[in-house]
Amino acid sequence: MIQEIFTQFGVTLPKFIAQLVLFLIVYFVLNRYAFAPILRILEERRKRIEEGQLNAEKIKKQLAEAELRYQEMLRKANDDAQLLIEESRKNNEAFSKREMDRAVTESSAIVDRARQEIASERTLMVDEVKKEMVSLVIKTTAQVAGKILTPEDQKRLTEEAQKCLG
Repeated sequence: MIQEIFTQFGVTLPKFIAQLVLFLIVYFVLNRYAFAPILRILEERRKRIEEGQLNAEKIKKQLAEAELRYQEMLRKANDDAQLLIEESRKNNEAFSKREMDRAVTESSAIVDRARQEIASERTLMVDEVKKEMVSLVIKTTAQVAGKILTPEDQKRLTEEAQKCLG
């Protein structure tokens, strides 16, 4: 029965065996020299992308921590300013009007300086995080794309990343 089916389709046993051996040789060669390296490259890219995502998560956490520190410093500065103002009000009875004005002016200056320092530090932290994000975007894009980015590509990616972060 099987012999009849093979005969109807024009399959002869020696040709079939030869084709089977050739198929197995081609399969072995492709599997060894084509599929395995491609799968290895894909796995490496997957790992690089995963590392980029973990770095992005870390940067987000750092930014959140910086924001908390900023809020805490602002609260502390406000508390200190309030304490200075309260002290100056208590001492106001002993001082003349001129002395009271000077103390209020000094405490306001301290508050202003503290706020300026906090704002400056926060700006520096945010800029640093943005630069690091832009750098990660460029590195990750270059690794995923598998090529070296031209200066125009880097500039365009930097602008796009800053728009997203800004």
